Amino acid sequence: MEYLREATEIETEIVALRHELHRHPEVGLHLPGTQQRLLAELTKLPLEITLGNTSSAITAVLRGGAAPEGDVPAVLLRGDMDGLPVAEETGLGFASENPQAMHACGHDAHMAMVLGAARLLSARREHLSGDVVFMFQPGEEGSDGARHMIDEGVLDAAGPRVSAAYALHVFSARIPQGHFVVRKGPIMSASDTVIFTVKGRGGHGSAPQRAVDPVPAAATMVLALQSMVTRRFDSFDPVVLSVGMIRGGDIENVIPDSVEIRATVRTFSAHNRELMHTAIPEVLHGVAAAHGVTVDLDYNLLYPVTMNDPAEAEFAATTAGELFGQDRVVDAEHPLSASEDFSKVLEQVPGVFIPLGATPRGADVDQLPDNHSPQATFADDILKDGAALLATLAHRKFAGLASARITQEEATR
Repeated sequence: MEYLREATEIETEIVALRHELHRHPEVGLHLPGTQQRLLAELTKLPLEITLGNTSSAITAVLRGGAAPEGDVPAVLLRGDMDGLPVAEETGLGFASENPQAMHACGHDAHMAMVLGAARLLSARREHLSGDVVFMFQPGEEGSDGARHMIDEGVLDAAGPRVSAAYALHVFSARIPQGHFVVRKGPIMSASDTVIFTVKGRGGHGSAPQRAVDPVPAAATMVLALQSMVTRRFDSFDPVVLSVGMIRGGDIENVIPDSVEIRATVRTFSAHNRELMHTAIPEVLHGVAAAHGVTVDLDYNLLYPVTMNDPAEAEFAATTAGELFGQDRVVDAEHPLSASEDFSKVLEQVPGVFIPLGATPRGADVDQLPDNHSPQATFADDILKDGAALLATLAHRKFAGLASARITQEEATR
């Protein structure tokens, strides 16, 4: 419980940092102002700091003073840094001063919590039996920032590959304040994008027989894809396919040459993700052949399923329950249909992604604006709790690894 008490002592400073970051959001992979503000805090701590080559990423390593000789275990804590191209409409006293951007997904809170955890762990560095890698990641919102940092070695920044990775993500709706959602297995869906162009031959709207009309073919494709989802996939392992854009033609009496369609695909298992990758082209080319048109298809694999390691999820749930009470730990029945590039970290190392309710206390959480809304707000009350949980997870993970190592050594004597 020491980390929770100590987090309470620095709560005012964590909140102030979050407010400052909220005022100055930046979007994408290159966040120079955000990077400099975090560095101003991180350089006060006993950390080995490395900056990204292809982005504004920051990797900071804390060396444990009680680490064993030989291979020292390491744990990773992730905090994403980027905002969204959203004009803020919250009316907060610390609202964004950038009219083109907003921390509408709570990444300002993530940075503040991970920085808080870095302060807590640094103060107890001599008692840590392992190293902590703090992953401050830009470009989570569609720029694949996690991949950039993985490619540049964040998972091996301490020397050996990290033994576990942990991330919190605040939510402005649906989850009551201070509740931690810890689920074994899939917690967030995979996200892929399908962009296809239906090509025919344009002509005058009064003589469709002299053209090859791509519009009815495109309409049939949209409906055929929905039918395919309901007939080829198990309802207990669902998929989501939503067409978000259809564009073709300029005027009502001219048949266009082509129609462009864009859709998002969400899946919750690697099997269905691969099956959709096969099934969608089959449907589109089949409909195209029936209508005498062609279809050009770009299927972009973006983010895999965010998959919580079962043992790490149980460890996180137990730790959160001991810190805050079991009533604040939620085992979600279903995963969320949003997606996360932390999934790419969890593809390579065991770990857990934990949604955290940052809603106003006592609010009807189902009526609040969701993340990404210009009206989304996130309660400051949860910042100290998030920092304490991250620090405790790292500390206790090292203790568990040390115990396992001693047991193994005794068994081989």
